[in-house]
This record gives sequence, structure tokens and C-alpha cells, in this order.
Amino acid sequence: MINITVIDREETTHQIEAPTDMDFNLMEICRASELPVKGTCGGMALCASCHVYVESSHKLDEASAAEEDMLDQAFNVEDNSRLGCQIRLTDALEGLLVRLAPDEED
Repeated sequence: MINITVIDREETTHQIEAPTDMDFNLMEICRASELPVKGTCGGMALCASCHVYVESSHKLDEASAAEEDMLDQAFNVEDNSRLGCQIRLTDALEGLLVRLAPDEED
């Protein structure tokens, strides 16, 4: 289990304990924690509805070409933007801090 901090769109901080032995990604954990992350495409890097800003200094795997292409089409993209569905939860992500990006429908 690892501890993750998620700041939602209303600036509320959520402490989440997440398993690392079930191959979950960040989007799935956010949805299971009832945070407003849609994951419309089911984790295929096709919609950006799980767009987050990684605010901690964790070393993440490089973004895939599909993730980069989707972020190129997303709104409110920053240098620390990632798709939650593409962040696999591992022990190395203990203490990860992310902020939910603004909802593109707003």
C-alpha cells in the first residue's frame, strides 16, 4: 500500500491509501475514492478526462506517444500534466501529490 494525496477542483485535499499489487492506475483509484474523475475512455489515453497535474517530484515513466498526443489536444495543459490512467501505482510512488486539472466542460 502507498499513500497518495489528491487535491480536487475545490482545493480539498484527499489522502488515499492505494494498493500497489493490483496493477491499478491513478484514475481507477481516484474513481474508487469517489473523486470527480470521469475516465470516459476507460483508461485508453483517448479522452483526457483524468488529466492531473503531478505536483510532487516523483520520477514517473515517460509519457507514451498516445498520452502525449491526447495532452496536445487537452485544455489547461501544464509542464506537469499527465493522464491519471497512464500512471501505474507502484511502491516508488509513495507520497505522490497530484491536483485534478480543471474539468474541460467548465
